[in-house]
Amino acid sequence: MDSALLPTSVPPSWPPSLQVLLGEPAAELWTAVLGPLSGRLRSLTATSAHLRPSGAATVRHTAVVDWADGRTTREHLAATTGTAIPQGATVVEGEGAAGPVTVGLWRWPLDPGLPALAWATSAAATGQRLGALGLDVGSARLRLRAYRPGRRAVVEVRSPAGRWFLKVVRPTAVPQLVARHEALAAVAPVPPVLASTDDGVVVLPGLPGTPMRAALTGDPAQLPDPLALDALLDALPEISAADPRRPPGDPMPSVRTHASVIGTICPSLAPRLHRLTELVASAAGEHPVVPVHGDFYEAQLLVDAGAVVGLLDVDTTGPGARIDDWATLVAHLALLERLVDDAAPVAGYRARVQELLAGRWPAGELEARVAGVLVGLATGPFRVQQADWAPATEARVTLAEEWAGLR
Repeated sequence: MDSALLPTSVPPSWPPSLQVLLGEPAAELWTAVLGPLSGRLRSLTATSAHLRPSGAATVRHTAVVDWADGRTTREHLAATTGTAIPQGATVVEGEGAAGPVTVGLWRWPLDPGLPALAWATSAAATGQRLGALGLDVGSARLRLRAYRPGRRAVVEVRSPAGRWFLKVVRPTAVPQLVARHEALAAVAPVPPVLASTDDGVVVLPGLPGTPMRAALTGDPAQLPDPLALDALLDALPEISAADPRRPPGDPMPSVRTHASVIGTICPSLAPRLHRLTELVASAAGEHPVVPVHGDFYEAQLLVDAGAVVGLLDVDTTGPGARIDDWATLVAHLALLERLVDDAAPVAGYRARVQELLAGRWPAGELEARVAGVLVGLATGPFRVQQADWAPATEARVTLAEEWAGLR
């Protein structure tokens, strides 16, 4: 194995899960799994890392593997610790500085938590399965759009016959997801369910329109008046909570969770994060519980000629505070301004949204909740293992402080 491409040592203050999954023990774990299959690990690179406040973690790696038959393949691997280990994963003990860590591992696409993923990522198998469901997709090309190990995946299916999306979830989640889409599709431009399977796939049509993020950075004439977003949110029906454990209307559990994670990987930021969370808690205010999207921002919206023609990813729809839908959108726009080459169109649209919202809530409440959302977005650079994740994380914390009035 090329040691230059192996994971390296990690800070000793990090939890044992990250010591094992991002440090040198990761190579030993995968060597133990691949060796009996006649595979030799040539390189291993972390591509995403998700840390929970409990200290448990899930990490995805890409690997180059040499096989006994002469083949060399690029493999996508997943490893998780704690209660997130799904039944059916290969379970091994990784040795960290603080002792052994139990780790569940699997090779893409054989995710034990998502049994349908194996066929949903094969063009031939997808064509056969969808054909049996009455959908003739013809010669299909597949593209993975999202993947959270053990939890969910989204696969885009394209062919001359059309475009579809396969939402791959845990089999037990299918009935609720189908019911959610059916309830929302009656009143909002949510993709209707075309079919579903018992092993965890919900089939949705591709909708027309331009992703709002693309319009913000490419064709602002496509953007809807913020009043159209207001009407869209007002049309949402009452739906039971997607996660009944989360108090509706209270932003603080997620803010504290994200602050805890950032403080663990960036201890120097912990005092600033403590001050941020205290300010958000004191300024966020109390708000009535109403139907909300739950993750409302530009990537979830399709637009066309100033109209909203698509509302996506409704898994989080349920009871909450309307101010949080708006805070989520404003926070994403504020961050997007810092990431694009030409910030003017994004900043201009954010100003229009804030002008619409002016005076709806006591001074400072929207800004405090925007700051709370930005704390969550500050976990992004580490989660995707961005090369400069540490300064990028601090920059996002600084942006949150600006919205909280601390700078």
